[in-house]
Amino acid sequence: MKRFIYSIVVLCTLLLMAGCEKIETYADMKEKEQAAISNFISSQGINVIDEATFNAQGQTTDLKTNQYVRFSRNGVYMQIVRKGSGSKLEENKNVVLLCRFYERNIQTDSIVNRNDIHAYKVLTGVGTIDVSRYLDKMNVKRTGTTITASFIEGMMYQYHGSSTVPSGWLVPLNYINVGYTEEADDEVAKVRLIVPHSQGTATASASVVPYFYEISFQRSL
Repeated sequence: MKRFIYSIVVLCTLLLMAGCEKIETYADMKEKEQAAISNFISSQGINVIDEATFNAQGQTTDLKTNQYVRFSRNGVYMQIVRKGSGSKLEENKNVVLLCRFYERNIQTDSIVNRNDIHAYKVLTGVGTIDVSRYLDKMNVKRTGTTITASFIEGMMYQYHGSSTVPSGWLVPLNYINVGYTEEADDEVAKVRLIVPHSQGTATASASVVPYFYEISFQRSL
């Protein structure tokens, strides 16, 4: 009888240990996220600089050496491809911005959402739509260095089912210009971002997954 009870106890212990091994904690998921970001940085040959270097360079990133600045307060990495024509967002003024982008899951290395190329189409309940014609629109307001925004329409709104703009998307808006593109030589601002889950969409936050974005911003007429 004692041997039988002992066997049951051992079996229960082994089952409990096996169950515990299968449970992935939040700390485990964050560790996996950081590993994915580190691997992405290495595979893409990204040269990470700190904010002091970024500011000393006139708040620019050197494309020739593939520089990205890492912001310590939020963990977002940013590369400014083009600063853009025009000026920065005005203080306390609601502005509508138009965005083209693509969104890549860094852990799975797969593009999940985009509106930047003509060949990419999305199947909807009423057929397919050419996303290259479907610019994302968001309403933005700057108060000091604080940016608030909400999607009005677009692929991000449709795909993620929320008007909430990921915090990571707002980081560049303190450093780029968002003018109109009325002349042939007017330049649309463009950035690349590595966004950790805490600064990403609800999907990213729930799954603790980092995303890469390439986004262009311009002011709506």
